[in-house]
Amino acid sequence: MATPATETLDLAVKFPGAVRADTRPGFSGWVVAPEKLLEFAAFVRDELGYDYLVNLCGVDNLPEGQMEVVYNVYKTTGGPGLIFKTQAARVDPIEIPSLVSIWPGAELQEREAWDMYGIRFSDHPDLRRILMWEGFAGFPLRKDWKEAFHDEEIKPYKSRWPDGKHTYAEKRSAYGDNINFEPGFDPEKWVPTDPEEALYAALKKYKSEEKDGIKTDHIIVNMGPQHPSTHGVFRAVVILDGETVLSLKPVMGYLHRNHEKIGERNTFLHNMPYTDRLDYFNSMTNNWGYSMAVEKLMGIQVAERAEYIRVIMSELSRIQNHMILIGMLLNDLGAYFTPALYAFEERELILDIFEAVSGSRMMCNYFRFGGVVRDIDETSLRKIKDLVFDRLPRKIEEFDRLLTENEIIVSRLKGQAILTSEDAIAYSMSGPMLRAAGVPYDIRRADPYGVYDRFDFDVAVRHNCDMMDRYLIRLDEMHQSVRILEQAVRQLPEGPISSQKPSYQIKVPAGEAYGRVEGPKGELGFYVVSNGKANPWRYHVRTPSFVNLTALEKMCVGTKIADFVAILGSIDIVLGELDR
Repeated sequence: MATPATETLDLAVKFPGAVRADTRPGFSGWVVAPEKLLEFAAFVRDELGYDYLVNLCGVDNLPEGQMEVVYNVYKTTGGPGLIFKTQAARVDPIEIPSLVSIWPGAELQEREAWDMYGIRFSDHPDLRRILMWEGFAGFPLRKDWKEAFHDEEIKPYKSRWPDGKHTYAEKRSAYGDNINFEPGFDPEKWVPTDPEEALYAALKKYKSEEKDGIKTDHIIVNMGPQHPSTHGVFRAVVILDGETVLSLKPVMGYLHRNHEKIGERNTFLHNMPYTDRLDYFNSMTNNWGYSMAVEKLMGIQVAERAEYIRVIMSELSRIQNHMILIGMLLNDLGAYFTPALYAFEERELILDIFEAVSGSRMMCNYFRFGGVVRDIDETSLRKIKDLVFDRLPRKIEEFDRLLTENEIIVSRLKGQAILTSEDAIAYSMSGPMLRAAGVPYDIRRADPYGVYDRFDFDVAVRHNCDMMDRYLIRLDEMHQSVRILEQAVRQLPEGPISSQKPSYQIKVPAGEAYGRVEGPKGELGFYVVSNGKANPWRYHVRTPSFVNLTALEKMCVGTKIADFVAILGSIDIVLGELDR
């Protein structure tokens, strides 16, 4: 990620001896001394204008004996980003200053870095595990961490490929031998602590009070994971005063399977179908974000026809995602399932196209480094034209006409769960959540990728900052997606669909890259580090479903508990990419 030379000079002068350029081959940005991190971050935000923290992740530099935290920041006025890092000796306790006071959007991302790497962030308001359970031992993304039945560090495992000989790990090591107790620990005398104690302690910001001579207690209510709206895999713990929300903490990790650990053991190409399983509604978009990061590392261009095909698939994906969101939001508001059924009908027609070009309706595995895996056939292209020029515009208008002025929808959404533009930026919100808060930031315009700079479209934005605008912004974006699709279909050039020859194994030079796309739910970013070998050294996914939950409490405090389900639904999360 290139940085202007003038800013390099300014930073060198401003922080002598505390900031240095990252001179590792293939790397860029600055390395900041931990003791100057807060001052540096404030300067970058306030003086250089990088007000938008989009990504924060840990990296275990085991060979150098260092633990590293990487930050990607951007300007909400648009333009390329800035990357900086801070490093600490890989000796426990590893402690780095928290940046929550500079960017509140760092809160959940710092908790993840603590959970996965054991990096303590001093002055963090609520540093607890977030994806693993509270009693979990160890930090699973560290390079020296081994799980039970550990086979090998990277794939392909020699025990399984290429000659097919294998031995069950369970037979090599009985289950009991995989439990390593600390010296002097007696499991027979162990008394477990309450794993929820840290969670409830973080919630207790309010005490009992007396109103009109009556002592009133605040009560704790668990919304989920058994609640129908959270599908058994998400939970919010809420403190209520009557029916009013006073405090709230999201609890996640019920679906966590350490996607990133798997990604660091896969080869680069192996990871493509794994991205499908993140936001399983939008596997095409997931493919694009990951392929872009690896293409940056490889320094390759994408075939022009493939660039247009990528746009077509991603914009179709955006439309079906927003239609389902609107249908399910109505369901969350207590309506019948009928609006969702209308949405699913359009989704099925779009999935017909995905299936024709990729061979799968949901897990498409369609993109490849340098292009896509196969071309659009004439039948599919005709179906796309029928949808783009006829059916989809009519259906979007029909949704608008039937729902937007419905008095129940207006009364439940208008003026509810306000999130101002200042708060949306501070909490690192992205996508429709950011634009519905009055911030016209769209990566397709602010930091264009693919061939989006060739299309005429508007950045949808709303300024009331409420739930109604979060509904309306999806309608606006579908109209703009249709505009983009009309141009992409008309301009679709002839030519090859990939700039690279098909290959099972690829060579990725050493270095780092951050690939990001404007997904239907918000910014989807992949931070990838290569050490020149067949597998990524670091593979991190910045998902909008995870980061957008940072502001959930901010939006809910002061609202009624009956509105919680609608507020959560308006964010548009998928637990596959939330928990990874």
